Amino acid sequence: MLKITENDNSVLVGRHRSLANLRKGGGRPKGVPNKVNKALKEMILGALVKAGGQEYLTAQAKINPKGFLALIAKILRSELKSPSKAMLIVTVSTGIER
Repeated sequence: MLKITENDNSVLVGRHRSLANLRKGGGRPKGVPNKVNKALKEMILGALVKAGGQEYLTAQAKINPKGFLALIAKILRSELKSPSKAMLIVTVSTGIER
């Protein structure tokens, strides 16, 4: 096994050097939420409230169904990761008869 100290990082090459850089411990600690994502979500929800909330989303579902379904897909991904055992049924009506 290769032992690394602060002083001998310069003599390492290839994979061992990159592993030494990982061991330095930079970055956000595990479990700490990302502040940027939280602030962005708050801004988006604030804009949604100002735009009309649920009525606005209903109008967007009719005007732009592809974009609305993409939004649903993003929401469903996070819902499916949650430990909830509730069943989720989604019915999409586009107004186009088949």
